[in-house]
Amino acid sequence: MSIKNIKVISRNPDQYLRETKNDIHKVPRNYNPDLHPFQAVREYKLALNAVKLERVFAKPFVGSLTHPEGVTAMCRHPSKLSNIYTGTVDGQLKLWNLPQKNCEWTVQGHSGQVWSIISAPDGQSFFSVGNDKTIKRWSVAAALAGKNDLPQDTWLSDTIITGISHHRYKDEFITCGERVLLWDANTKSPKFSYDWSTSGDRNEASAVCVKFNHVESNLFASSDHANNIVLYDVRSKEVKKLKMTLRVNSLAWNPMEAFIITAGSEDYNCYSFDIRKMDKERRIVGIHEGHTSAVVDLDYSPTGKEFVSGSYDKSLRIFRVDEARSREVYHTKRMFKVNCALWSADNKYVLSGSSDHNVRIWKAVANEKMGVMRDRETTAINYAEELKRKYGNFPEMRRILRHRHLPKSIYHAKKEHEIIKNSQARKDYNRRKHSKPSKEKAVSRAKKAVIGLQDEDYSGEPSRK
Repeated sequence: MSIKNIKVISRNPDQYLRETKNDIHKVPRNYNPDLHPFQAVREYKLALNAVKLERVFAKPFVGSLTHPEGVTAMCRHPSKLSNIYTGTVDGQLKLWNLPQKNCEWTVQGHSGQVWSIISAPDGQSFFSVGNDKTIKRWSVAAALAGKNDLPQDTWLSDTIITGISHHRYKDEFITCGERVLLWDANTKSPKFSYDWSTSGDRNEASAVCVKFNHVESNLFASSDHANNIVLYDVRSKEVKKLKMTLRVNSLAWNPMEAFIITAGSEDYNCYSFDIRKMDKERRIVGIHEGHTSAVVDLDYSPTGKEFVSGSYDKSLRIFRVDEARSREVYHTKRMFKVNCALWSADNKYVLSGSSDHNVRIWKAVANEKMGVMRDRETTAINYAEELKRKYGNFPEMRRILRHRHLPKSIYHAKKEHEIIKNSQARKDYNRRKHSKPSKEKAVSRAKKAVIGLQDEDYSGEPSRK
């Protein structure tokens, strides 16, 4: 009797059986592209659905912190993500716990408006300057214990101080007002005074904003009422002054690229400068537009890839550093003029302080889900983001991604500004067209925003005025 070979079907149960009833069913797939001729079409449809769902789930507003008066200054704690400091028009200082939206400490710090707040690098104290010409240092530990009604130290100035910034490593800070003063925290008088008004008129040269560079820690910059951006080095007396066409209200250094500084201007735009090329025509590396009124405050994200700007047009905008158009615009029906903007240290939230007595907390990514996510959910979100990146330049995708609802005032102001800009461009073109080639030349917007650069060398002993 002959033995015949019989072929039977053999399957491995591990390839199709679930380990528990809570697991998903295993589905065999063949990834051969010849078997899936409509894969690109299906991917595009999935990308379009992902973009639409992004706008459906875009709910950026998290909460608000109520104040008795308009908020004029904000500062984050350097090491505690949950704490921020705020100052108001009536001189109050507050310490907030963001997760609980609770005010942990309040004090009448100044008689008059609080102009600026800055934290010491160690996080054990913070400084405030007000309309009463004083600089005050407050203990954070005593504030959290509820026992701090008096400042640790007080410095008295002979002029109003409108801004303050602390050195990254040293126990020194810089203030601005009618003069830019460098202070040592261990002495009661300024260490050095930068009186750089060439005309001798203090009011013309009074500074608006001052910021230390936290990477190149010996550099700092200030802006003044004479439309200047001034760069200083505490190790030398040499100063570079860049003249702008309109005043700069706020400055912010990129935390990852020490040579990039961004300025918020009265001409509704933000300008990013490369300080290595201040004497060249390509000093402006980015023009960020979208606001319809003066930009009041700026702050960079910890990654250095984005920054947030607050404006008098009652809106908050988030820009990527390499893009001219804002990625997001935040507004509410009751929000008034934004006086200060802040980006949280964990890169998850942005905050805005406005004249309607509120600090508002927003998500940095409007459609981001808060809380813990499962692995499958994280994988699905990452896949959707990759699809949006792959098909983001398609017309329909681009239209949905860029579209934002705006308040009526901003919408009509934006249309008016576009008409003015197009009219001016048309007029410049006609002027060049009917002039001699050597007489009229095209001038870029970056050149129009800047008048020129001045180098100054200050000699003499530190001023003790």
